[in-house]
Amino acid sequence: MRKLVEDMHVVAMVPPAASPAGTEIPVSMKGWDHATIIVTGDNATSVTGATCTLKQGTAVGAAGAMTGDKALAFTAYYLCGNTATNDTLTKTTASSTLTTPTTANANWMAVLEVNAADLDVANSFDCLRVDLTGNANCVIAAVCILSRGRYMGGLPRVSAVTD
Repeated sequence: MRKLVEDMHVVAMVPPAASPAGTEIPVSMKGWDHATIIVTGDNATSVTGATCTLKQGTAVGAAGAMTGDKALAFTAYYLCGNTATNDTLTKTTASSTLTTPTTANANWMAVLEVNAADLDVANSFDCLRVDLTGNANCVIAAVCILSRGRYMGGLPRVSAVTD
């Protein structure tokens, strides 16, 4: 039986933080065809929803930065508004922005799916990052699961946080 870590690569894109803006880690998709990004939060009693957008770039840099940073459009994401009461992910229509739930005292999870072909490959864009702004009274974190590895043959050993 194969394990997730044998076929995929997991990267912490946003460390758990109440104000994560500027700490987001860019991820290189050079060796991968697909990225599943899971953004999760722990809301306090008075919550302002964060705005989550995706950015693409031509090279990874320091936390929060990529070369050629520009928006990456998406039209849907999957959301569970309260993970303490259910585990149902509901497809949600978007116009390139995910606004996090504002329900007080609730844990939530959102999932975004990105194919490498969704990036501006014609202009050598092969990197991706989550951009979180406007958060208040919520601890947010994000992980990226890279899948469908290219050119690897076996356990992925290529770092996704360096070029």
